[in-house]
Amino acid sequence: MSGSSAVRRLLPVSRKQLRRSWRYINAAVSPVHFNNPSPLLEEQSRVRSFHCSAPGPANTGAQGRPRSDRDDLPMSLDHFRKPSQPAAGTTGHQEDGWCDGYTLPHPVWSEEELNSVQITHTPPEKPVDTAAYYSVQMLRTGFDLLSGYSWGKRFGTLDEKMWLSRIIYLETVAGVPGMIGAMVRHLKSLRRMTRDHGWIHTLLEEAENERMHLLTAMELRRPGPLFKIAVIGTQGVFVSMFWIAYFLSPRFCHKFVGYLEEEAVKTYTHCIESLDKGELKMWENTKAPQIAVCYWRLPGDAMMRDVLLAIRADEGHHREVNHTLGSMRPSETNPFGPGQ
Repeated sequence: MSGSSAVRRLLPVSRKQLRRSWRYINAAVSPVHFNNPSPLLEEQSRVRSFHCSAPGPANTGAQGRPRSDRDDLPMSLDHFRKPSQPAAGTTGHQEDGWCDGYTLPHPVWSEEELNSVQITHTPPEKPVDTAAYYSVQMLRTGFDLLSGYSWGKRFGTLDEKMWLSRIIYLETVAGVPGMIGAMVRHLKSLRRMTRDHGWIHTLLEEAENERMHLLTAMELRRPGPLFKIAVIGTQGVFVSMFWIAYFLSPRFCHKFVGYLEEEAVKTYTHCIESLDKGELKMWENTKAPQIAVCYWRLPGDAMMRDVLLAIRADEGHHREVNHTLGSMRPSETNPFGPGQ
């Protein structure tokens, strides 16, 4: 028996029938059907677009119809394409969406709050707090020596380049704890199928806020390849260690971050004092990067000093938040609402 005969016996369909069926399939998925949808689908799309964004004075063009970046796009997509407008008196990267179009809620500080940040210290209450405190002190001492910060501070040789290198490197580390803590709690909530009690959003806001510090500093300096390699190595080690530590003791991790933020407030206070003393001549006439003006709602004529004040206020806020969370049980409700 030939092979073709065996196939015909196993498949009791003629070649003519197969060709006819194939033509039906090609016709069913023809591009014409996608380019010319049925009137019912067009009506559903029109109704859905109308309910998602009804035309009004704020979103209509000169012809009185919904305004869109492209005429062939439904108005319902504008929500995902257009960032919110900046505050009065500020300008921002509208095309990049910096004006809170893609950022989480965060505090916007008043002038009184910016100038009232103080260097404070929360004494350790338990052995785990003591371990967290001395871990931070050990890491800071080692980093200050290796980076030349200790000698620069002692002899007054810290310039803008050294400050930016320190800020950029430390902010790549500071953005890790919030993200790791939020992820661990998120996965725990999924595994146990329970509520998180509001911790996740606060930790994510902290992580993004630290990343915005980094992006602001990056507007003033671009690190080289060796610097980036050092960041990758540090991130790999720190992410792994902090992930394990948060599984074992969330209190240790939050206290660790609280004490780390205490040191950050000291560092930015020293930077501001150096600027006020005239040791950072270049920054005296440097305007605030546009991303900073938009993110912190700074005045349009804000200078670099205003940016440093805003970053220091953020670090002081993270200090209080993490010390508070570190003193709570993981099952308690987070007292900080979105953006607080």
